[in-house]
Amino acid sequence: MTSFRTEIPPTPSSLKVTHRDAVLCIGSCFAEHMGARLERLKFPVLLNPFGIVYNPVSVAQALELLLSERGFGEADLFHHLGLWHSFAHHGQFSHPEKKVALSNINRSLGRARLFLKKANRLILTLGTANVFVLKKTGEVVANCHKMPGQEFARKRLSVGEVAQRLILVLGEMKERLPALEVIVSVSPVRHLRDGLTENQKSKATLLLGLEEVCRAHPFVHYFPAYEMVLDDLRDYRFYKKDLAHPNEMAVDYVWQHFENAFFDEKTSALCQRIERIKTAAEHRPLHPSSAAHQAFLRKQIKAVEALGEAYPFLDFTEELKVFAGQIG
Repeated sequence: MTSFRTEIPPTPSSLKVTHRDAVLCIGSCFAEHMGARLERLKFPVLLNPFGIVYNPVSVAQALELLLSERGFGEADLFHHLGLWHSFAHHGQFSHPEKKVALSNINRSLGRARLFLKKANRLILTLGTANVFVLKKTGEVVANCHKMPGQEFARKRLSVGEVAQRLILVLGEMKERLPALEVIVSVSPVRHLRDGLTENQKSKATLLLGLEEVCRAHPFVHYFPAYEMVLDDLRDYRFYKKDLAHPNEMAVDYVWQHFENAFFDEKTSALCQRIERIKTAAEHRPLHPSSAAHQAFLRKQIKAVEALGEAYPFLDFTEELKVFAGQIG
């Protein structure tokens, strides 16, 4: 036997992502991983302006809000366990002071709308087809914020509900932003609280729903992050201790496939140069005043300056500050 895995071969996509593209990332905590990698490599990225969002309806609602001119007011917030919350936002926006919570929410919304004007790449990662519906309004919420369970009705979306909501909002986005291309994926994070069977049904619903979306919109491209972790790696050593979240090795593996799919050779080479500078800036020397380290610092500054001349749109302010701060 020559292989003990069903490996997913690297598959280059016709869609490419470069440092000239503006990338909006929305979705589950796995979207955070991908967005953070892009951000580290100096891509223009805006990551989850509503915080982590798990289900397709809440993702669609977030996109609809970005396309609208509506802001959030005090009536959109509620008080629970000493904090003011929004059902449209992750708990990172919650705050003991109502005005502070509202200010943070609207500031993030305004920043995202400005970013959207130049965005030409959108990455969506769906986590679950199970949603919580607030009984008193009938609205699907992005986050329950530890409200009593009896306040909500829980249901699993149908394949049609997943597809229809995303097809409509992505179609509207394409009309507003003709250059927009979308990458969609299903998060490999396992929702074990629902049980293994329900988790699989939920993920299957998302997979089939996204298939419909890709069929309806040629500008939507599917990336098999879920399959890479669940079917290719297929081993608990690629999970964290909770056995639900992929660990760093798994994220690295998915990222390599993402790079192979969506980066051309020039972009990959630039990423390697940027990563070397990032790694050098994170290095903590035992003897910072030594001649060897001082020479190392000067070499890094020259490397940054060379990149800055070739790619003036890249910002290395923080890295230069680190290097310059150690020169004796």
